[in-house]
Amino acid sequence: MIPRYTLPEMGRVWSEENKFQKWLQVEIAVCEVLAEMGEIPQEELSQIQQKAGFSIDRIKEIEEVTRHDMIAFTTAVAEKVGPASRFIHFGLTSTDVVDTAQALQVKEASELIEKELLRLLSTLRTQALRYKQVPAIGRTHGIHAEPVTLGLKLAVWYSEMERNLHRFRRARETLEVGKLSGPVGSFSHLSPQVEEDVCQKLGIDFARVSTQTLQRDRHAEYMCTLAILGSTYDKVATEIRHLMRTEVQEVSEPFGSGQKGSSAMPHKRNPVTCENISGLSRLMRSNALAALENIPLWHERDISHSSVERVILPDSTTLAHYLTIKLNDVIQNLEVHEKQMEVNLHLTRGLIFSGTLLLELVRKGVLREEAYQWIQRNAMRVWDDGADFKTLILEDPDIQKHLTQKEVNQVFDVQNTLQHIDTVFERVFGSS
Repeated sequence: MIPRYTLPEMGRVWSEENKFQKWLQVEIAVCEVLAEMGEIPQEELSQIQQKAGFSIDRIKEIEEVTRHDMIAFTTAVAEKVGPASRFIHFGLTSTDVVDTAQALQVKEASELIEKELLRLLSTLRTQALRYKQVPAIGRTHGIHAEPVTLGLKLAVWYSEMERNLHRFRRARETLEVGKLSGPVGSFSHLSPQVEEDVCQKLGIDFARVSTQTLQRDRHAEYMCTLAILGSTYDKVATEIRHLMRTEVQEVSEPFGSGQKGSSAMPHKRNPVTCENISGLSRLMRSNALAALENIPLWHERDISHSSVERVILPDSTTLAHYLTIKLNDVIQNLEVHEKQMEVNLHLTRGLIFSGTLLLELVRKGVLREEAYQWIQRNAMRVWDDGADFKTLILEDPDIQKHLTQKEVNQVFDVQNTLQHIDTVFERVFGSS
């Protein structure tokens, strides 16, 4: 369940009240443009502007009879406006209003999401710079590989979130468009100029061409972008969950005062927030599939997409907003166990420097395959017998012929493997 504190913002965007308010906003904007063109008398427009309103209860009451939500809406508004209501919905079909109003709702939702995306980016940048030089073991296939820094992990996430932000801005721009092209997209009742002027008045773009509906590739792009965003959050949360395991214990998500981890085991401190992020991200991915299924509609319009969007648009935008807030909280308050990171760096007793050692021998003129064999035979002794890798290397007669003790010591220096971290950070964050 989405915590209540998200509802006053995103919940309001997708409320019935706001949906009908956006419908009314579109209807009034059309009347205003038609009045500017001389199609509606000014005093009739004034009546519409002053009296237009609705009661949700009345709309529902009418819909029980009409079985048509737009007719129920326009009828309820007409009851409040009086005779001037004859110009409301003039030249429009239902989807002209619904799709254009939905674009206004998406715009509001996107503004809330983007605000939180920028906050998350700022947090990632701050934490990446904070832990820029804190060494940690890098893992491939889940196995210790070579040293990285915690800051480098965060910089990778920051860079990915920058791409997510760019994708999101492109996708919302594609979807924040209106259409007033009539029943089949041919502008049979209103001119294209009306569409352009109304959309400008509403602060959105207009579709260059449409059928009775906006084409649903727009919505699919937006939903797929949210799915990618959710997958990034899942990726970050999964990494934190792994690093929080008892056998690893390099970082921990925040654990509040009085928080309990288990009803049965008082010692438990579980990565519940990150697990929630991973789980809810799956919904965002599944909703993207539903949006892709909405692209093929019959001819100039059917409504198979409509019922789907009433679920997936509110759900995925709400999830994107909520998960961004939650992940920001986790990253901002991440508990970092630097001592355990150092312990883990040395867990394999020096094996993580085998790649550097291999290259150093090659530089000394040793054939790569031969050097590989020398290093591997010593590495296997570390795995099998628990020996110290550096000690074995210093005692190996073949390696002694090519590397001095000082050179071996340099190979096993963590800082040498991290010498280009500054350059990477300049690439990501700039010279500042």
